[in-house]
Amino acid sequence: MHLEEKTVNSEVIYEGVIFTVTHDTALLENGSTAFRDVLWHHGGVCVIPVTENNEIFLVKQFRYPFGTATREVPAGKLEKGESHEICGRRELLEETGYTCSEFIYMGEMLPTPAYNSEVTHMYLAKGLTFSSQHLDDDEFLDVEKIPLEEAVRQVMEGRIRDGKTQLAILKAARILNL
Repeated sequence: MHLEEKTVNSEVIYEGVIFTVTHDTALLENGSTAFRDVLWHHGGVCVIPVTENNEIFLVKQFRYPFGTATREVPAGKLEKGESHEICGRRELLEETGYTCSEFIYMGEMLPTPAYNSEVTHMYLAKGLTFSSQHLDDDEFLDVEKIPLEEAVRQVMEGRIRDGKTQLAILKAARILNL
């Protein structure tokens, strides 16, 4: 049982629309127990749309916990049982108005594995065609286009702070050999 913990009790303390929180008791490898608060999340998808000129689209939207707008790659949460590819294509269209002919899977990331079960799947979208934006009724954002090389510079300077966005930008730049 090295580097494993076994759940011996789990109590739901909050059940919301986006996530559920449990307060668990875990059996440790040395025989003692510890409490674990876990945020259970269906997961999400992020997409980095890249033009033929190696420019990317970012969305700027208000993030309530931080009281400010952040710049991020288009992203959204998975619906229960939904394919991450379908979710990613939907979010790309909803937030930017673009569809794509190439949708390249770049892997997954665990945003905060110490207490959160969320898995974020990452895609690179190429061969972009503009259709029309379809924002949700409660969604307000601006779309901006910047060169991918500039986005990498902004990540390295700490000017793009969102984790999934940082990783997607750096992975896309590596894949595209920039």
